[in-house]
Amino acid sequence: MNTLPYSTEELEILAAIEGNTLKSVPNLNAEIEQVTMSVKNKLNKRKPVNLRLLETDIEGIKTEAIKQGIPYQTLIGSVLHQYLGRLAK
Repeated sequence: MNTLPYSTEELEILAAIEGNTLKSVPNLNAEIEQVTMSVKNKLNKRKPVNLRLLETDIEGIKTEAIKQGIPYQTLIGSVLHQYLGRLAK
């Protein structure tokens, strides 16, 4: 059992760095592109949720969505996304 604050994998990486035995990944650019696409897909993945909202709020959201020409669920998602973006700053 490893009592150090590092996992076995982390210790192997550290040994490779210290021993200067690291090797480049074959097809590095393709590998970077694949990882980038995986991250983008994960970040853009949608998950359905159920919410209980006041009827007046739902009607207000639907009215605003009609004005903007978008589905009301898209508007709800956009508002949440913008709000969370502001919190992160």
